[in-house]
Amino acid sequence: MADTVETKIQNYRTAPFDARFPNTNQTRNCYQNYLDFHRCTKALSAKDQDVAPCDWYQRVYKSLCPTSWVGRWDDQIEGGSFAGKI
Repeated sequence: MADTVETKIQNYRTAPFDARFPNTNQTRNCYQNYLDFHRCTKALSAKDQDVAPCDWYQRVYKSLCPTSWVGRWDDQIEGGSFAGKI
């Protein structure tokens, strides 16, 4: 399974279609992948496992989200005021 995840990450170009977000506006998709990345990292780190599978979420949100949003969310996480449930 790790080979397939690594292959997908290497062949990654842009965010693929996600049936949960069929509309043109991808704001929710951006936010959800940002949350999924941090949840994945937190869960795998707690189990002392490799967090490489979480790279997929990071690549997707970095392709969809404006950098100003990501920077603001990162600052909010560091400050303890982020509204999302991670």
